[in-house]
Order: sequence, then C-alpha cells, then structure tokens
Amino acid sequence: MHEKVKLNLKNGHGVLEMPSGTGKTISLLSLIVAYQRAFPLEVTKLIYCSRTVPEIEKVVEELRKLMEFYSKETGENSNFLALALSSRKNLCIHPEVSSLRFGKEVDGKCHSLTASYIRAQRHSNPNLPVCRFYEEFDAVGRQVPLPAGIYNLDDLKDFGRRKGWCPYYLILHANIVVYSYHYLLDPKIADLVSKELAKKSVVVFDEAHNIDNVCIDSMSVNITRRMLDRCQNNVDTLQNTIHKIKETDAAKLKEEYRRLVEGLKEANVARETDIYLANPVLPDEILQEAVPGNIRTAEHFVGFLKRFLEYLKSRLRVQHVVQESAPQFLKDIFDKVCIDRKPLRFCAERLQSLLRTLEIADIADFSAVTLISNFATLVSTYSQGFTIIIEPFEDRTPTISNPVLHFSCMDPSIAIKPVFQRFQSVVITSGTLSPLDIYPRILDFRPVTMASFTMTLARTCLCPLIVGRGNDQVALSSKFETREDFAVIRNYGNLLLEMSAVVPDGIVAFFTSYVYMENIVASWYEQGILENIQRNKLIFIETQDAAETSMALEKYQEACENGRGAILLSVARGKVSEGIDFVHHFGRAVIMFGVPYVYTQSRILKARLEYLRDQFQIRENDFLTFDAMRHAAQCVGRAIRGKTDYGLMIFADKRYARADKRGKLPRWIQEHISDGSLNLTVDEAVQLSKHFLRQMAQPFRQKDQLGLSLLTLEQLESEEMLQKITQIAHQT
Repeated sequence: MHEKVKLNLKNGHGVLEMPSGTGKTISLLSLIVAYQRAFPLEVTKLIYCSRTVPEIEKVVEELRKLMEFYSKETGENSNFLALALSSRKNLCIHPEVSSLRFGKEVDGKCHSLTASYIRAQRHSNPNLPVCRFYEEFDAVGRQVPLPAGIYNLDDLKDFGRRKGWCPYYLILHANIVVYSYHYLLDPKIADLVSKELAKKSVVVFDEAHNIDNVCIDSMSVNITRRMLDRCQNNVDTLQNTIHKIKETDAAKLKEEYRRLVEGLKEANVARETDIYLANPVLPDEILQEAVPGNIRTAEHFVGFLKRFLEYLKSRLRVQHVVQESAPQFLKDIFDKVCIDRKPLRFCAERLQSLLRTLEIADIADFSAVTLISNFATLVSTYSQGFTIIIEPFEDRTPTISNPVLHFSCMDPSIAIKPVFQRFQSVVITSGTLSPLDIYPRILDFRPVTMASFTMTLARTCLCPLIVGRGNDQVALSSKFETREDFAVIRNYGNLLLEMSAVVPDGIVAFFTSYVYMENIVASWYEQGILENIQRNKLIFIETQDAAETSMALEKYQEACENGRGAILLSVARGKVSEGIDFVHHFGRAVIMFGVPYVYTQSRILKARLEYLRDQFQIRENDFLTFDAMRHAAQCVGRAIRGKTDYGLMIFADKRYARADKRGKLPRWIQEHISDGSLNLTVDEAVQLSKHFLRQMAQPFRQKDQLGLSLLTLEQLESEEMLQKITQIAHQT
C-alpha cells in the first residue's frame, strides 16, 4: 500500500479499495502526512473529503492521534495546522443565529449581519445589528493566524468563543483540511470554498463508492410549480426594490451597469461576506466578457427573468411526459419567447451582482430565483451529458397532477473533471469499490494506481454465507416475479427467526426498499413470525422519518448494551446502510434480504443507462449489477469494523451464488466465500453460523495477533517482513 500511495502522490490519481474498519483512514493519513513532512514543496496541502459530519469528526480524531504519536516519537511539537470545515450551521457561535433550525436560515441571517453594505450602513445608523464575532475577527483576528494544532468543529467554536472571533472565517489557511464532498464537487459551493486551494494539493475522497451519484446530484435541478410560484414572488420583490432604489440612489444602479460592461470578473470583486451565491461552472473566458446588453440594466434583467419564468410555467402545463436534450430546450425557448443562449449563460452571475447591488439582507428568501438562475446557466453551458424530463405527475401518485421538470445530469465526470485537472493527486477510496475498473470509466480519468487490498487476519473473523433456499427447497429471491410469493416471505421470516435464536446481541437486516420491507413485515405479522422473533430479540424499524430512525437506532443500541439483544430492520441505500457503524456487539450478523437493484422504471435512470451505453460502452445490466452489488457490500460491511471485531454476512438470495454477481463483491469478502457457503438452505446456514460463533467465542488475546495482523517495530523492520511487503505490493 505504501508503494501504491507514494506512486500516486508523485504521478497522479488512484483508486484504492481497502476493507472497512481496518485502519484505512489512519493508514492514508500517516502516509500522506509523512510525505508532506518529507517533501513540503511537493505536497502543500491535504484535502480530505468525507460524507457526513460524524465521519469528518472521526478523521480529525485519527489525525490528532497521529500528531500526538509524532510529538511523542520525535520530541518536537508539530507545526501542522489541521481543521474540519463545515457549514455556518455547524460553526456559528452567535447565540441568536446558531439557534435557528435550518442551514439556509443560518446562512441568510449571517449574511444579514455581516454583508459589507450592512456594515457600511452602521456608520450612519449605530443601532443597526451586526455580528460582534465577525467584527472582532475583522478588527483583530484577520491578522493573527490560527495557532498550529488539530481542530475539530467543537475546538474551532471553543477557540472562537475564547477570542470572540467568528470561527467560520478563521479557517482559510491550513496544511490539512477535512470537509464534505460537496465543497469540491458542487460547483455552486466549490467556487466559494475551494478556489484558493493550490495545485500541489492531495485530495482524498473517503467512502467514495457513491461518488458518481454525488457528482450527478450536485449538477441536477428539479423545478416544480410551487418553486416557480416562489420564484415569481422573488422577482416581484426585486422589481419593487429596484423602483425604490431608482428614486433614492440611482447612482448605485449606474455604477453596477458600468462594472458589468467591463466584464463579470470586475463585477465580482466583492467582499468575502457578500459572496454567497456562486455560479455553476462558468468557464474563465466567459467571466472576462461583458454581460450581454439585454440583461445589463436591472430592469431589463428582471424583465428577462419574468419571460423565462412564464416560459417554464407553460412547459409545466403538460399532459404527457416530455424528454429532450439541452440544445432542443434552447431551440424551443428561442422559437417561443426569443430568449437567446448567451444571456441565459450569464443568468446566475447577473443575479448575484443584482442582489449585492440592491443590498438584499436576507438572501435565504431568494433561494427559488437562485435555483432558476442556476438552471438557466447550466442548461445553456452544457450541450452534452444532461437531459430534460418533464413529467405531469409523480410515479407514486399518477392520478394527481404534480408536474416537475427534471434537469438531470447523466455524466458524473462533468462535476469531478475540474478536480482531476486542478490537483496533482486525487485518491478515491472505500471498502466497496469493486469492480475497480468501472470508476475510471464513468468518472473519465486515467489512474496511475488501481488496487484492491485484503485483510491480514490472525483469525477468520468474517463469515459470508449465501442462502439460496428455504428448508422446503423453495428458491429465495427478491426479484419481481417472486416478490409476493407467500413461501419466499415465510422462508425469509424463518431465516430471521432461526438467526435470532443463535446470534448473540445485535442483528441488522437490510431490505431492497421501504415498500418491500413494509410488505414483508406486514406478512410476518399476519403469520405470527414477528411474535416468535420477539421472544428472542426486540425489533426496531428504520423509517423515512429521520427523527424516528434516530430514536430506533438509540433504543436498538440500548437493547444490545443491556444484553436483551435486538434486530434492526433497515433499507439498502437508507441512512443506516451508509453512515452507521455497528461495532462489536451492535452487529454480530447482517442479513441482506434480496439484491438491492435500483428502481428501474425511473425515466431518469433509463436516460442515464442509455448515456452510459452510448458514451462509455457500459451495458445496462453490467451497471445495474455493479450498483446493486456495491450497495449490498456496503450493507454487509457494517458488521466488520476492525480486526478484533467479528460478524456473519448473510446474502439471502439465490442470485448471489452466480459467478457474475459474486465476482462484483469486494476482494476482501470474496476470498472468504468458499464452495461450501454457496446456495445454502436456512438450516445449513444456521449450522455454519453456530460453528463460526463458537470459534469466535474462544479467548483471543493481543499476543495472538503479533506477527500476523499486528507487527511490532522490530518485526516490521526485519528483512523477512520487508521482502514480504515488497512481494505483496507487486502482486496488488
């Protein structure tokens, strides 16, 4: 691994699959920080991207341990500055602003207290409220860099409170930055947060098995009738504000007009607190140009927005589904309302300039018009890789009119391409990236390293089993034809019942969808299976409500702690499958009921599959299987969170026994699947589980791992071990 990452840091990008819970994060951090210390001019900054706030905090804690180890071993205090970066919602220390519930409200309120024009007005009106923490930071903190150290979100807030400085604006200069994917991939955010980062930075995308979906979501826009109504209100407010300013301060609008003639770059020279709405990916040459004459004055631009809005409203009055490309959409808008492509491209930037000129305090109120402007810029900037689908109703409620316009990105490489071009080394890593070759194809880059690492274990602590039949020999499968089959549902219930009797502590069961889970649980209830299971363990269910799910998780963990044992019924692609670790007794077995294929009747998915086939020669079935297997692996991977942990991984569907499905599982799971664990009956799976759990119950001490899965410094530096490591590096 050391050789692979070193090659990566020097020469380019890489894809690394490493087993979950085996110190993947600390290994990467150790290697990159060591390289950074040895060659500070080659790697100036490490940008570590993770998905959720708890994961970001976990990375910072690993980094803290690493720096403490460096200090202890070398006797020197590290001069590294590493910090976690998050939204204003997670970093604000203003008592009133931080108490607001939603992130958009926090952003809007912060803007209304810190915008340069609000602060300028305070000279004439001292009663105007401003943020004392930002004022103090601006007066003193800007000149004083953050002291070296490792800061998580709470540390930054504590430092801000002690000094009286705003922590959100403290975080511009650091050796290591840990933040969310969106800060690099979403063009509407990346332009604000990440534009200062140097080329000689190393970017790590951790838990990146879903990175293609993150890219697609960041570039897609959905427009509903309700959104257009809110946008109409925004435009009316802008019009009224322009009339008022014309009467009181017409010079302000003339000054803005002058700047726009000189080009967007000039118009965008704004203070950090004003830069709130970023444009979606405008090429640099566009930014040098003058804004088109027909949207240069404020009144003309508002009139332009009104025409665009009316056109969108007319498009949503459809009775049947419409699908078209971006060029077809632009041709239609030109034919019907004479709106040209060029002013549409400037729409997002022009709106940003207008909001600054009008000194709008609460920007959050203008989210609808911002979204429509972003859509205008995106649809006119990209001629390929996007599709427009207008549906008169949702699939779930085909009798109720609820039109929606999906501007859907088909090509994830559009969002990530600037990252690959800009930074010298990008590492994509996760525990579930198999088959490795598909990521470079769909993200359109050429990796210098691609490797799938396995675990070196002192004892076999994971036991994957494929259950393909019930005890009555009925084939088990979640495919559409057998989904309602009473015998299959009964056998699934029997499997869970038998497992609840032999597995200690916690069992996590995953279903392919919420609807499927609800149907099966209802059927189990009618058959009396649930009642029998509850004699062994308590049952908790993940729902689509976040608060309910958090409560279920909390009570599930409580039941495991108390020794009562519990079962958590969850859904693949849900909250539990992605961000929650079931360490030790919280997850002694994971059961995956069925193969979690995505809903294939979605028109957006069909369009994407067609695009992948035409552009990347990836067959529909190959992509759907790859997508299902990465989610199945992600679900069962929740059971193993370290080399001392152990757990059963049960794939309850006969299709997993097929080589084409099994071959798409990660290598570290595949190598533990033997011929004897394929296509088992429920009873056979129970017997193998008992045998495995009996083995795991034997005493296991740290010294049993030495020389195998744990190495002392002497063992690591021995000639024999160095040869072995070199040999493994060449094999991978």
